[in-house]
Amino acid sequence: MKFFIDTANLEQIKEAQALGVLDGVTTNPSLMAKEGITGADNILKHYVAICNIVDGDVSAEVIATDFEGMVKQGEELAALHPQIVVKLPMISDGIKACKYFFDKEIRTNVTLVFSAGQALLAAKAGATYVSPFIGRLDDISTDGLKLIEEIRLIYDNYGYETQILAASVRHVMHIMNCAQIGADVITAPLSAIEGLLKHPLTDSGLATFLADYNKGNK
Repeated sequence: MKFFIDTANLEQIKEAQALGVLDGVTTNPSLMAKEGITGADNILKHYVAICNIVDGDVSAEVIATDFEGMVKQGEELAALHPQIVVKLPMISDGIKACKYFFDKEIRTNVTLVFSAGQALLAAKAGATYVSPFIGRLDDISTDGLKLIEEIRLIYDNYGYETQILAASVRHVMHIMNCAQIGADVITAPLSAIEGLLKHPLTDSGLATFLADYNKGNK
């Protein structure tokens, strides 16, 4: 399973990259704004800065909601760097744009997916990634992990190559459950990724080893 970090914070991206397990980055206008990155030119420059840190795919989101606008913005984003994946919303024109980019051999990530039917349409349109938002489904008392299971079954039934990118991942158990279900990718905050490192028995065992070592060296 690939690990993406969901942020626009360059320091957090560098930390995740330093762990040696980072496969890519996802971000969006809200995460950009959180870091004080506003204005079209600054946002484009920030995407390039992210690409210069990581080795893998970087999802860059269009702002337009019409087909022509998505095509124009998507082509501009794709031209920024070979690692850029054009992020499109799950709406009618987004699916049209997805097919357009597939025919142009430009990779895409269809985002804001909340049903298996939406994921099926994205795969048929040639999406490279599809991003079901499991945390937001959990927020409305709907099982986000069940959606991952449904998409996995459909894609396996028909051999779709679209990768399931589990988004809106909130914590360690989301990551582990997605791995068990068969998500191809998770995108999560740095805190959730680093949470996989932690276990009280690791901490206590290491403390014991160090204490025993120090006894022998007194």
